[in-house]
Amino acid sequence: MKYLIDECLSPELAIEKGHGETSHVVWMKLGGLKDWELKPIILEGDWTFVTKNSVDFRGSKDKPGTKGQYADVAIHAGLICLNGPPGMDLDMQIELFEQALIELDNDDDLVNQVLEISVEDEDLHVLRYALPKE
Repeated sequence: MKYLIDECLSPELAIEKGHGETSHVVWMKLGGLKDWELKPIILEGDWTFVTKNSVDFRGSKDKPGTKGQYADVAIHAGLICLNGPPGMDLDMQIELFEQALIELDNDDDLVNQVLEISVEDEDLHVLRYALPKE
């Protein structure tokens, strides 16, 4: 898999926990691009995108795919959403990304899927679903 880490997350994720081809938006000199400008680069590069800006890419939690950058995408390499509290520190980012990688060890096919790793009331939640809905 090819992981592209969003600029809202630390480059340490790509250094510490990257597998295969892993990069960071800033390393690719794409920092500062709007989500809609980044989207074609993600799709054309066949990247699995890792972000904490879940709503921006999958739409609202209650209705994923109705809005967001992936709402009109017919096929993509996958979206990993790391959902933590505002100001999520590096340790939590690493913990959530590690959990995502554990989940992918069991089934690494994320084509047209979203993998969300969330912390709510100190509990870790894993959710995986199709986007677009089949």
